[in-house]
Amino acid sequence: MRRRPSSQLWRRFRRSTPAKAGLIIVMIFTLLAVLAPVIKPYDPTSDRSFRDKLKPPSVEHIFGTDNLGRDVATRVLHGARISLQVGIVATLLAMVVGSLLGLLAGYYGGWIDSTTGWLSDILLAFPGILLAIGIVAVRGPGLTNTMIAVSIVQIPIYLRLARSVVISVREREFVQAAGALGAGQNRILFKHVLPNSVTPLIVQASLSIATATIEAAALGFLGLGAQPPAPEWGTMLADAFQVGVYLTAPWTMIFPGLAILFTVLGFNLLGDGLRDVLDPRSTQ
Repeated sequence: MRRRPSSQLWRRFRRSTPAKAGLIIVMIFTLLAVLAPVIKPYDPTSDRSFRDKLKPPSVEHIFGTDNLGRDVATRVLHGARISLQVGIVATLLAMVVGSLLGLLAGYYGGWIDSTTGWLSDILLAFPGILLAIGIVAVRGPGLTNTMIAVSIVQIPIYLRLARSVVISVREREFVQAAGALGAGQNRILFKHVLPNSVTPLIVQASLSIATATIEAAALGFLGLGAQPPAPEWGTMLADAFQVGVYLTAPWTMIFPGLAILFTVLGFNLLGDGLRDVLDPRSTQ
């Protein structure tokens, strides 16, 4: 009896250790981000105690406190909401815009392909983090501008990926058959080409969330991302370095850094696992 495609994908997923490990890590951070207000109600403007500043990790403060007496564990927990928000929103914006441009460029070619290729070459000429810094510097620091900058940096990736996939899909037999049967260009594009081009875009999205998280943390560390007292991980690292407390209180730097590390690791593992699971050449 032939297995359904969904059961085949699930069987591959269960056999993929990176996919399972990445999914577990991502689910943990997602649950923590969603439940943060319930687990630890927090007001960044008032949740501080100067009498408890720079306390080492203990039963009362498992990650210790920072130079303003704020509980590091609480701030790391609420920082997950900001980092995941930036990573997911920026990636979705980049995927929608870049994939649409790549879809049109790959299918129609001509001046559309030339124009989008020229624009992507210009964006890719700059290192991603430098381009993001430049965009935020022009628009001004803040969480919204951080998401816009990170998404613009990632658009060329999806544009080129979607374009390359569409070019190969549009020449396949079922697309040619749809055209021969009288299907319109829009129907062929969105009913036949797009659904058969989405798999590599999903894999890239998982990897891009990790990249967006790092870039958002870098902008926060430079003072261009989420602004204090927002508990963003990059901003927390910047606070530890600016006042020099990381020398006497390394926990103020270690735990936000570990949060960034494990979030990026989780999405990278999930992306690598999905690449193997969704690869049609995988063993059935």
